[in-house]
Amino acid sequence: MALVPERASGAVPWQEALGARVPRLDAREEGRIGVYVKDLKTGEEFSWRGEENWYFASGVKVPIAIEVLRQIEQGRISFGTRVTLRDEDYLDGAGRTNARKAGARLSVRFLLEEMLVRSDNTASDLLIRLVGLDRVNATIQEWVPERFSEITTLAEVRRRAYSELHPAATHLRNPELLSLGLVRGEERKVAAFARLIGKRVGDLPSRDLAQAFETYYARGYNSGTLSAYGRLLERIARGNKLKPQSRRYLLDILSRVETGPLRLRAGLGESIVLAHKTGTQFRRICDLGLAWPKGEAARGAVVIAACARGFRSRPEAERALAAVGAAVRSSGIFLAAGRRDGAASPRVARVSLAAPSRRSLGR
Repeated sequence: MALVPERASGAVPWQEALGARVPRLDAREEGRIGVYVKDLKTGEEFSWRGEENWYFASGVKVPIAIEVLRQIEQGRISFGTRVTLRDEDYLDGAGRTNARKAGARLSVRFLLEEMLVRSDNTASDLLIRLVGLDRVNATIQEWVPERFSEITTLAEVRRRAYSELHPAATHLRNPELLSLGLVRGEERKVAAFARLIGKRVGDLPSRDLAQAFETYYARGYNSGTLSAYGRLLERIARGNKLKPQSRRYLLDILSRVETGPLRLRAGLGESIVLAHKTGTQFRRICDLGLAWPKGEAARGAVVIAACARGFRSRPEAERALAAVGAAVRSSGIFLAAGRRDGAASPRVARVSLAAPSRRSLGR
């Protein structure tokens, strides 16, 4: 499809720089990348595939954290509130929660750290159980009422994806999902899944794991546009939805994220603070955050929401996002954000495909 420029007249230099570089990055890769950038000091934006639907994976852990912090502000829970870890709670993934024995009473503070800093899936679902999934979704609809879809538990992600191979996956318990997550290789995973549900591989309606995940992604859960996620990040930066102490806590913990060091962070360099959350799922990765030069304030940050899909390997996808970070850094946006106090008429620069997806995402 041909590229169609949608730049506002008089687009600023950093927008022009990204408009020239990002489409070339996308064209040279085997997969696809999406990028949304906004200068919060001026309101100027850049979007490449930013209005398409992207699967956020663990990016949804930020809305979970927001609801936890809101309930702390409301006095419903505290950082010291304890959640009991049960035998059926363990999920595959990173983090230290799975090292704790069943029956352990884990604090909200510990679970928040594990969920955000190490992207711990068990911790995430424990926090969802504490605050209520309905409240998480209500809060995200309040903060970002359009183009952000329904969030599910991390266990449900796995059940729904494997249900595309066989509907019996809906009945898999967490320990079974954990064992499945430890299997390496697509064919071996499919064979292990068949054994778990008491079937032979040949009896499965589908044996294509890649297609199963693609079908699951198309259903729209845990997804949204990059511009919608950008609005979520902007609300965090501006602090108009959380109390100051909650905002400071969230920005601090997001700036200490340990996952995805080879993504945006690798391209932005050490002089830029990045408060972000990464997401990783089958042939999907994201890096979604706020970036600002060291020594400056987060309120004037730059929003960067970037995702990649369709790459055969994670290292290749990560290199693509690192290239996005380098493109943002070299565009001059951080210099521009540092010397301007505001703009009366924010400019939007979009470079899109001829028929960009602009459909609203329903529940």
